[in-house]
Amino acid sequence: MQRLAVHWKDHGLWWQRRLLQAFLEAPLCVAPPPGRLPRNATAWIGWGRRPSGRRATRLAQRDGVKCLLLEDGFLRSHGLAVLGAQPLSIVADTSGVHYDATAPSDIETMLEHGDFSTAELQQATRALHLLRQEGLSKYNTGLPVPAGIFPADEEHVLVVDQTAGDMSLHYGLANDDTCRSMLEAALEENPHAIICVKTHPDVLAGRRHGALPCLQHPRLRWLTDNWHPHDLLMHFRKVYVATSLMGLDALLLEREVHCFGLPFYAGWGLTKDRQRSERRTARRTLTELVAAAFLRYPRYIHPLSGKRCDFFTVAKHIAHEKHQRRFWTEEVAGPPWTGRVHVFGFRIWKHAQTRPFFGEQVELRFSRNLQAARRKGLRRGDRIAVWGYRDPPGLAEAARRLGTSIVRVEDGFLRSVGLGSDFIAPLSLVFDPCGLYFDPSSDSRLQHILQHHHFDDELLREAARLRRFIVEHGLSKYNLPRRALHLPPQARGRRIVLVPGQVETDAAVRLGGGGLRSNAALLQQVREHMPDAWIIYKPHPDVLAHNRAAGDEAAEQALADQVETHADILSCIEACDEVHTISSLSGFDALLRERKVATYGTPFYAGWGLTHDHAPLPQRGRKLSLDALVAGALLIYPRYHTGPGGNFITAEEAARLLLERRRAQPFPTGMERQLMKWGAFTHALAHSLTQHLLLALRRQ
Repeated sequence: MQRLAVHWKDHGLWWQRRLLQAFLEAPLCVAPPPGRLPRNATAWIGWGRRPSGRRATRLAQRDGVKCLLLEDGFLRSHGLAVLGAQPLSIVADTSGVHYDATAPSDIETMLEHGDFSTAELQQATRALHLLRQEGLSKYNTGLPVPAGIFPADEEHVLVVDQTAGDMSLHYGLANDDTCRSMLEAALEENPHAIICVKTHPDVLAGRRHGALPCLQHPRLRWLTDNWHPHDLLMHFRKVYVATSLMGLDALLLEREVHCFGLPFYAGWGLTKDRQRSERRTARRTLTELVAAAFLRYPRYIHPLSGKRCDFFTVAKHIAHEKHQRRFWTEEVAGPPWTGRVHVFGFRIWKHAQTRPFFGEQVELRFSRNLQAARRKGLRRGDRIAVWGYRDPPGLAEAARRLGTSIVRVEDGFLRSVGLGSDFIAPLSLVFDPCGLYFDPSSDSRLQHILQHHHFDDELLREAARLRRFIVEHGLSKYNLPRRALHLPPQARGRRIVLVPGQVETDAAVRLGGGGLRSNAALLQQVREHMPDAWIIYKPHPDVLAHNRAAGDEAAEQALADQVETHADILSCIEACDEVHTISSLSGFDALLRERKVATYGTPFYAGWGLTHDHAPLPQRGRKLSLDALVAGALLIYPRYHTGPGGNFITAEEAARLLLERRRAQPFPTGMERQLMKWGAFTHALAHSLTQHLLLALRRQ
């Protein structure tokens, strides 16, 4: 195996060696002073045309070995590099750097001399469709452009600024005079258009300065909002760039691109070029450019496993994260968003645990009541979130005055390894601006998805794959230890019916009970409907853990043939013929395992033709397949996040992570369990208080 050498002065590369080793699939070794090539090393590595890259190039020429020059890929990450976002793609060029037009690079050679197979071009077509459909760029933190910003009766031309001193400007044969000429040309060549100048994201983040001169002109308009490149480009037909990668975004959207420098995508007949390179004589299609720039040239790693993967894996991950972070602007009604969310009804120990689910760019303000929220600046354009139905007095009226809806938050259906009542952090939450899935009086977002969403074949295949994984590995909401169910001899030959208990004070029973308010009442109904069945009653895990109050235990024992306190719920489901429930999520678990389910309340999975329902649900007339139900309830509705410092992930990634955590998680009992429970509480509380303290210090 080849080993790659890092010069002893390149501390940044050495500190990132694990990440680089994953990208390069080769071990790194540091060359100690004075910088001799280590034994068994076959190449030097450096970063671009920075001192690191120039040093690596010089050392490679001295030692007669290869040099790999590294740079960010063109689909890098969701967040900005200057703010510490981990890269999901890099390029490792053996002959130059893609932005250096003064010398050849690997991607220039690919485009000048390379052949692209039919299969590769088919993949490139698919990649181009994904880039357009999901609006993917190098960075993806930008927000949608609000309506009315660019009136349809006005002509607009976009000029893209870059950061002052950017390497791509110097090596792309552009300078300050080039930038000024570009701006002047845009004004002269488009005499009836408003010339809009796009500020670079690093400038918006306060980390760099722009390269364009601040000219004063009545038709000049400087855009300083953090809008995503693809959303912005939809409003322009003509784009002027020096060497910016936003010119590549514009090409993907088939805009007319004028290049004043020589970026790697110029010179192939796709752009209108003010400079030319003698080395670039081939004519290329947009599909061939995509094949080179996104499929061949970069290397990708999976954001969770840290192992090499392909473009499509990273693209889908970034698209998912981008969609989740746009929830507050795309899913929640209201005036233009200020970036603030006022949060009510969250226990203080939950603050740090739930904070990542709102998105890293969201400014959260936790309050106990409306008076406290007003002191913290509650105003029009803010959003409101509440845990469940813990509304402070007057919140509904305040939301109406602000012109926004209340977003209700609850645990997701693949939550954690361990109970939430044991203060275990969630891996999934649901955010619903319409109501909540267990409340039949509101048209919840989940009900709307199940009633109206178009479940295409790809989505249904993804749901089927997830369902098989969940069933195969025995996953559920809490993923408690598996313990087998033992049936007594009296149960033989009788129909086995499972009745899962619920916490009787929960809103799911109060609002979605269909007239039933207790587990004993449910057992009574089941006994009347199935007098000869062997009825197993399984108390709720929070009740068994003594975290929530029990119901009428004497009546439950009298009505059931077997009260099961040892076996886990999935073992009970697998051993039974039917599940009868008010609205327990165990009914959904049973459907996943293709058991017959009878509902007496109004759970989200009832009314779609998959269950036998005793309560009427006239608002749910659509017939769904099981995989469509899984797609709505597990793929679309919840938000999955790995926790503080982590990422939004997909349902399939969450399922795999739950499996890994369950395999590594000890499940103590007795006093040891209580100690772990209160240790988790102390940790969660301390983390929340620390966050509040740091936020208060920053505001000062």
